[in-house]
Amino acid sequence: MTLNTNFRGPCTFIHIALTRFLLHHSSNFVKMASKTLTASCRCNSVHFTVTIPTEVLPLKIHLCHCSICRYSHGAPCAFHAPLPPGVELQFIDPSGYDKMTSYRHAASVATGYFCSTCGCQIGGFESQWTISTSIFDANREDEGIWKFNSHMLPDSAPDGGLAAVFSAVDGHQMETENLGLSPQAIAGSDSKPPDRESKDLLAQCHCTGVSFLIARPSEKFIASPKSKGLISPSDKRKWLARMDLGDDSRLVSGANVISWMSVSADHITPRLPKDLLIGSAKAYCPSKDTLLVFCGTCGATVFSHSEERPEIVDVAMGIVRAPEGAMAEDWNVWATKVSRPENGMRYQAGFARALTEGMQRWGAERGHPQDSGLA
Repeated sequence: MTLNTNFRGPCTFIHIALTRFLLHHSSNFVKMASKTLTASCRCNSVHFTVTIPTEVLPLKIHLCHCSICRYSHGAPCAFHAPLPPGVELQFIDPSGYDKMTSYRHAASVATGYFCSTCGCQIGGFESQWTISTSIFDANREDEGIWKFNSHMLPDSAPDGGLAAVFSAVDGHQMETENLGLSPQAIAGSDSKPPDRESKDLLAQCHCTGVSFLIARPSEKFIASPKSKGLISPSDKRKWLARMDLGDDSRLVSGANVISWMSVSADHITPRLPKDLLIGSAKAYCPSKDTLLVFCGTCGATVFSHSEERPEIVDVAMGIVRAPEGAMAEDWNVWATKVSRPENGMRYQAGFARALTEGMQRWGAERGHPQDSGLA
């Protein structure tokens, strides 16, 4: 009996048809199985994509309140999410690793990276990436990408920081996790503790390359017209502070929100030069009238300054080392009205709503004013 190798049975034709279909539509299957996200810092020097398997979406956002994250970001906390193992940053030319500065310290579990030009925190890498989730503007209209999952290490700040302001985003109750660590263990042995005896307030980035003292409003300043909008009418020993959801602030810090303490420049020691560059500081100008300053070693956002308010310096609250905690309520009266909420709503509306409503509730409970006059 001779085997007819040219025989084409019904199963054979089905197999051929299926093979042709799969070959023709294979690109569509790849697209269905993964999602490409695009990230960029404020100056666009760091610009990359990451391709995420759809089965692991949404990525879980952790808000880390540890002092290391606060002091190295200049923000109330870090906003980050671990990427799946094997997912790498795919840089878009001319971007690349050479556009970033790396930072590693004694307590590091990963090497951090930030933009060398504008200071935006990009993420950290050890065996896999933990990425800043605040820099994906290209995907802000996409649904199902992110989930605000947890407040990590809020006990690092005695007052709880933002974890005391809101506990849920988009109706999802966030977890709170301190990992069984003490605040001292969370901070790390290389982090200088706040000085409870000092009459001035220390502001210092994580690497200590930028360090200065803030004094309370002087009697002379309180009596001058310059103090209007800078100090609290109810407690003139305190400066005014506010939360800022602005795009510029987000994209230079790598955090969804940054908090600013507005201070008269002559109350800062050492005396600040006109360009605000002290220690290891570097400057970036997102617009002709605005100057943003960050540490060139650890990447912490330090100052914001506008030509419209030449005598005022906005100090990034994340580097302020107040003994009472991240909100520094012994030094600040907070405007419970968040600055530039429309920017936050456009980027991640759920978080913007949680922060805006939370600040109103938190501030009302503590007697803080609604508006700072500087928002």
